[in-house]
Amino acid sequence: MVLLKRFRVDRANNNTPILSKREIDEYARAVLADYKPELLRRPGIIDHEHFLESYCRLKVIVLDICSDDPDQPVLGITAFKKIKIKVFDRENGRVEEITIPARSVVLNSIIAEPEEMECVARFSGVHEGGHSLTQWHVFTGETIDGKSFDPDYDWEDIYPAVFCRREHIESIKAPKQNWSAEDWREHHADYFGGALTMPNDTFIPFIRNLLREHGYYRDAITMGRDEDWDILAHDLLPEAINEAYGVSKTAARIKLRTSGFVRGILRYNMPVMI
Repeated sequence: MVLLKRFRVDRANNNTPILSKREIDEYARAVLADYKPELLRRPGIIDHEHFLESYCRLKVIVLDICSDDPDQPVLGITAFKKIKIKVFDRENGRVEEITIPARSVVLNSIIAEPEEMECVARFSGVHEGGHSLTQWHVFTGETIDGKSFDPDYDWEDIYPAVFCRREHIESIKAPKQNWSAEDWREHHADYFGGALTMPNDTFIPFIRNLLREHGYYRDAITMGRDEDWDILAHDLLPEAINEAYGVSKTAARIKLRTSGFVRGILRYNMPVMI
């Protein structure tokens, strides 16, 4: 396992990592080179459960996670230490509290079981992997391989788990100066998810080739100037990314923007595709 090294932390906020996009991209590349280097040579679909279990050494559990906000269900949980959560017991038709062992990722059955939600489950799993690989020390005081991170840090004042709601995964929110430490940790995990599922080594040449195939010879599409190019950026490219990398069209659109291939605002009345 490749560990995240030589990074700055916010000591006033539970040693939350201070990471740039470039640093996360470089770390995700190092992880892929160690885990499955073929994913850096050609577009491919990562097996999120295998990655979590064999590389991150985490137990993957699928449950009906109960949420206090039906509009923002919890899609994934990373349990750094042993915790208790509420789940729905289908067999008996009731809510119960169960214990989740340490070093576990819980995926909500609403994304893990339906075939049509496979792309969201994949990204959610890798997002949780991002929490584990970049933030283990925040919630345990140790690195993910069990070594002491900061002897003076009292990690026991933070709950040893993250509960990732729909708004945290495949998030379109842009970073802001007034973000909390939790906001930044979610942002880092989500950007890591995009960097691991769609690594720049293959993603950049893949998109450049697609643009040329469609007769577009500039570096980026500026939305709102031409309807045909808007359709290419909003629908055709995300569809190709979905097929090549097994991510949702939402995740694909975010990656197109963060990698600089698409900018501007969609002005035409187009249907929103998930």
